Amino acid sequence: MVAGAEVVHQSISVLDVKCRCVVRGIEEVVDVTAAADSPPPSREIIGAASELVLRASDAAADVLLEPIEFIPSIRSGSFSDIGPRRYMEDEHICIDDLSAHLGSPFTCPTPSAFYGVFDGHGGPDAAAYIKRHAIRLFFEDPDFPQASEADKVFVESVESSIRRTFFLADHALADDCTISTSSGTTALTALVFGRLLLVANAGDCRAVLCRKGTAIEMSQDHRPIYTPERERVESSGGYIDDGYLNGVLSVSRALGDWDVKLPRGSSSPLISEPEFKQTLLTDDDEFLIIGCDGIWDVMSSQHAVSIVRRGLRRHDNPEQCARELVMEALTLNTFDNLTVIVVCFSSEIGDESLSSDRPLDHQRKGLPGLRCCSLSTEALCNLKSWLDNVDNGGN
Repeated sequence: MVAGAEVVHQSISVLDVKCRCVVRGIEEVVDVTAAADSPPPSREIIGAASELVLRASDAAADVLLEPIEFIPSIRSGSFSDIGPRRYMEDEHICIDDLSAHLGSPFTCPTPSAFYGVFDGHGGPDAAAYIKRHAIRLFFEDPDFPQASEADKVFVESVESSIRRTFFLADHALADDCTISTSSGTTALTALVFGRLLLVANAGDCRAVLCRKGTAIEMSQDHRPIYTPERERVESSGGYIDDGYLNGVLSVSRALGDWDVKLPRGSSSPLISEPEFKQTLLTDDDEFLIIGCDGIWDVMSSQHAVSIVRRGLRRHDNPEQCARELVMEALTLNTFDNLTVIVVCFSSEIGDESLSSDRPLDHQRKGLPGLRCCSLSTEALCNLKSWLDNVDNGGN
């Protein structure tokens, strides 16, 4: 609820967002800044607009400004490097517009996007296979849910479909005689449907969301030393030796690696089942980092977020940010292949979105995520003239 209007003669800050204005039962979408920069209103417009003036005496109960729901504007960039290894075993995929990529028969909430990082081991074959067949495995399943809204039923159906996809991909690697049974890959995928961000992970790749400058981990590293994973491994008949599952693998979940897994249908210490994390994006959510373990072995999630944030402030280029993260990991002497994807959720990153604090007025009024800007001199004069005319009864 808005208490009143205040005129400041030196500078005026206005809400630089479109708001839904509800006035005595009438609802209209208005762009505050566009109104401020328009020519002075005519007498007829002033008379009609006088009902919208925020008067401390009677308008507080009649006017409600509601920020329009945040809609992500998605763009991404990626970078890979072989690092100190002899062979490159990482693969990744970036699709910023999933609906357009899949074509018209596919219906899903928009915007829609799909990203994946596949960190291979025991050779590149398993990771390369998953990347090559990713679209078929994930989205050409006739049972993959389709809907225009990301409601609870849709989200649960998507999780079920992705879980089944990880299972089928794992068994497809076992069935392909061209892929060694010692070849495997971790897999992390991120889906965006409207405001929904859904991350599925099996292995030690990691997804990190930047929310107002703070790193929010959207996945759990599946390593044998992680207590819940160690307990699961041991209950399945496996063991941990010097941090390695059965003395062989540094991860406790992966696709492939059929020389380590028990026969199909048996309870195996090494599994392909993904864990899920999800969140509804708001304009506090600036970007998502997806990286293989070569990144996270040498830097914290918060350190990575700080690097990307500074990079976006300088050049606003997510691909360049991904490269800078890889270069930082090399400087810190990582010993693995390196792959990074940076996904931005707004079309442009400005200094105000990188500020750690929101304007105090917004905190006070309880309007999260609203940005401020200063009016030009001409717009200030127009607004002041308009308010003076209204205060004089529109004469």
